[in-house]
Amino acid sequence: MSDPLFPLAAVRSIERRGLRDHVYDRVLDVLLGPDVEPGARLSIDSIARELGVSPTPVREALVQLERTGLVTRVANKGYRVSPPLAAEQLDALFDARALLEGGATELAAAHASALVPRLEKALARHAETAAAVDEAVARGDLPVELLRTYFADDWNFHHVIFESTGNPFLVDMSEAISTRVHRMRQTLKTGISDADDAIVEHRAIIDALGVGPAAAADAMRSHIENVRERSRLDSTR
Repeated sequence: MSDPLFPLAAVRSIERRGLRDHVYDRVLDVLLGPDVEPGARLSIDSIARELGVSPTPVREALVQLERTGLVTRVANKGYRVSPPLAAEQLDALFDARALLEGGATELAAAHASALVPRLEKALARHAETAAAVDEAVARGDLPVELLRTYFADDWNFHHVIFESTGNPFLVDMSEAISTRVHRMRQTLKTGISDADDAIVEHRAIIDALGVGPAAAADAMRSHIENVRERSRLDSTR
């Protein structure tokens, strides 16, 4: 009798990865929320109990999160929430975004006919969520869930561009960048006050795709630089 094509151990490995990914998403959601203080200890056993899982997938998820920079492993003390990004780190982040996203936009522009409708849809959703945020702010009641949805819709515009490059390595890099962008927003309490500006700049990127790859890349880099300047202003308020 031949060996099984999919040994039970391999199937269990797939199941374990699925559980780890679920735990990763749950912990990431908490880390990107407003209630987590920098330096807070992340107890593997406590998280496992709260999520109703064993410590193993929690440990694996934290190892994965450490690569994003959102958590830090301290020798003999376990994991802690990473400190806020310093000014020089923020500048380095924006430099990386300008380089990476400008290049990705230029590559994706080769598929503009398919890309533009997807970006139009992403922009419409972003604008709709921004309007809901404006209404909530006017009422003096901005739910955390709505704030997270807004940030997700904002980043989705950028993610669509990365996906449209057809380059899986760029997509992976974009995921690493996105977590740091969320951490930056949490640190600076920014990202909502410039919603109208962001939507206008996203529209400019779509329009530039009709001109050509170089124009689209310039529009993206201009957007990143504008976000950099607005972030600097927010950090001094």
